[in-house]
This record gives sequence, structure tokens and C-alpha cells, in this order.
Amino acid sequence: MADDTRPSPTGLSRRRLIATASTLFLLPVVPRLAMAGTILAVRTWPADEYTRVTLEMDSELKAEHFTLEGPDRLVVDIEGLTMSRAINDLVSKIKPNDPYIESVRVAQNRPDVIRLVMDLKQPIAPQVFTLKPIGEYKYRLVLDLYPKVAQDPLLAIMDNKETDPLAQVLEDLAQNSPSQAPIPSVEGQKLPPVATKPRSPAAPPPIATQPRDSSRPILVALDPGHGGEDPGAVGRSGTKEKDIVLSIARRLKKLIDAQPNMRAYLTRDNDYFVPLGVRVQKARRVKADLFISIHADAWIKPSARGSSVFALSQNGATSSAARWMAQRENDADLIGGVNLGSHNKQVAQVLLDLSTAAQINDSVQVGSRILGEIGKINKLHKNRVERAGFAVLKAPDIPSILVETAFISNPEEERLLRSPAHQDRIAKAMLSGIGDYFAASPALARRT
Repeated sequence: MADDTRPSPTGLSRRRLIATASTLFLLPVVPRLAMAGTILAVRTWPADEYTRVTLEMDSELKAEHFTLEGPDRLVVDIEGLTMSRAINDLVSKIKPNDPYIESVRVAQNRPDVIRLVMDLKQPIAPQVFTLKPIGEYKYRLVLDLYPKVAQDPLLAIMDNKETDPLAQVLEDLAQNSPSQAPIPSVEGQKLPPVATKPRSPAAPPPIATQPRDSSRPILVALDPGHGGEDPGAVGRSGTKEKDIVLSIARRLKKLIDAQPNMRAYLTRDNDYFVPLGVRVQKARRVKADLFISIHADAWIKPSARGSSVFALSQNGATSSAARWMAQRENDADLIGGVNLGSHNKQVAQVLLDLSTAAQINDSVQVGSRILGEIGKINKLHKNRVERAGFAVLKAPDIPSILVETAFISNPEEERLLRSPAHQDRIAKAMLSGIGDYFAASPALARRT
């Protein structure tokens, strides 16, 4: 009896033809699969201000996105990708405390299209854009999830309305000068309402013959450099500039807030990226009396050491090193990643404003005092305030300085920068310089 499970010679020939035809049919597809993009890393940067999701890839890919309501979702279709372990890792990277993303679902929507569906906790104004390779990064697809209603920097200082003596002054500022320094916003965002909750009229005005004191505490904007996608300089032991300067800024804020007539405001209070123009815009919005950008620089030689203070220059840098430092810091937007087409034009305009001679003169004065105090605890790289075209110092109406606390590229100074005790010493030295400056300049033109 013939075995029906064994193919006949005719059947074998037919199968060979089918296999050959299938192979030929698949040949055009092979190059397409070989060109599929590979995800190298997935990173998330959750913050109250906005959440950023970054997909780093070995090639530039095209992405389309749209939002859905009821419930709120963000859908992103990425062409040229297939399912992989790296893309699945995104699901586990979303933490419960993320203010905007509830969860993420990933699926192969079409043969070469991956679909991301982000279930949201609130309505958002998404910004989806790509970045070219720079530094250690390859191609990046960036998803920025901003709240539908922009956050007002003033509200960050008004958390304790009942007990904070500055709260009423800031509330009046929010109501009476909403347009002088617009809140940073992106396409699709709305500015928050200007009007605030009316105060209770229960208590009658006090019967007093003395006029109400209209002065307000001195407000210092502290700007920890870099953040998020931009680590800043990295020391030999792996210390990241963004972490060190945030820690120093927090310590300095605590010291300033403890003063009877001073308050501090942080342009970033966590590990996320803030564009240079937005840092300036935030300081202007809160009507800061002083802007201090805090950094820890690096040099090509590990022997370089010492602290430096910089003010803005409109006529070139005071040294080649200062010019190099300014260019490096101004590249932060390229490394951190900015969607140039989305930010409010008025934010970008800040970087084009020419600071006044008076602003620069005040900046040099306060910089000199802070430099002198830091010189008591650390070696100085230069014993005078240097000048260069730092974009972050271009607020035309606020004295602005950039403090390079030490060289993180120097192993000894990197060790000091990691020390909480040394961070405290830096913060106290800066506070002393700030106090000396305002004590010598009681009648600031802006405040009167």
C-alpha cells in the first residue's frame, strides 16, 4: 500500500517551485527589513511643568500624532519600526507619580508602524518633534506633554497663601501686570486666567494712621543649569553637572527663604530640561531682582580648576576661555532638545533683546561680591568677573550673572562638588555676596 504521507516526485517538484517562487517574492522585502530603525534607548522625564518622553534611534524616523478625548489619550504612530524589547521597556518606565501619563500601550499597528497610545491623567498640548545627532546622542524622537493650561511661575511661589507675607504682593502682581512678561507657552496651550480668587471681605480694614508699606521682599531667581536630556559636564567619576547645581541651588534657596526680606525662585526644581529663553522668561515673569545661573564647568585638561563668575558682554568675550564657555552653555538648547517652532515668539525674542548698560553694570557689581565670597572657600579661576555672550544672561531688566562653582572635570574639585558640606559652603558664600550687594544698593531703580 502506498504511503499517503510521502510526497510523490511530482509533488516534490511542485513544492520546490513554490519554495523558489516564495523566495523570489520575498527578495524585495529583505532590504526594507534591513533598513528598519532600531531603538537604542527610551528615557522619560516626568515633572510638574511637563513630561518628556525620548526615543533614541539609529536613524531618523517619521512620526504622526493625534489626541483623543473621553478618556484623554495621545496616539503616536512611528514609521520604520517593528516591535522590540526596547520599545516595550517604555511601558515600565512610566511611574505612578507621572503628572500626565497614566499608562502606555504599544502595538504593531501596520507592518512597519509602531503605535504608542498614552492614557492621560489630564488634557495636554503635545509637542512631537525629532532632533539630529549631537554629542553622545543619535537621532531622537521627543514627545513633550505640556498641560493644556500653562503654569504661571508666580503660582510656584504662592503655595502657602495663608502664612506667606509675600503671597498678597505676588497676587497683586499677577493681576496687575499679566502682559509685561508673558508666561512661557507652546502651541496649543492656553495662558492661565489672570484673575485670582477674591479675598474674603469679612475682616474690616485696620484703623491705622500709618500708610501701608508697599515694598516687597527681594526676589532672587536661581537657575540650576542643564537638566533632563542635557546632563551638562560629566566628571571622571560620573558626576553630572545637572545634579550638582540643582543641589546647590536648593541649598541656596533654603538659605535665602530664611532671610527676613528675601525669597528665592527656582527656574527648575527637578531633573527636567528648561530652554534658555524660558529660564529668562520665568525670571522676568516673577519680577526677579537678581538672576543667578549656577553651573560647574569643564575643560579639556583635568588640571584646570577654580571658580568663576560671568556677566553678559555685548562686545565680545574678555578671554578665549570665556568665549568657549559661553558657546558651550549656549549649546544647551541643542543638547537638551528644543522644538524651535513651538515656543512663544515672545520667549524667543528675549534672547534678541539688548541688555542695558545699567543692567550689565549691576551684574558686574553683584558678580564681584559673590566672586569675592567664593574666593574665601575655593581657588578662583580668574579674580575678576569675566564677560561673554551667554544667552541665559540676556534679560534686559534684571541684573544677571552665571556662576561656575568649580571645574567638575578636575578630579579634586569633582570630589568637593559631591560633598554636601562643600555645597553648603558654596551656597553660604553666594548668600553673603547677594546680601552685600543689596545692602550696598538699597534704592534699586526697578523696585522703586
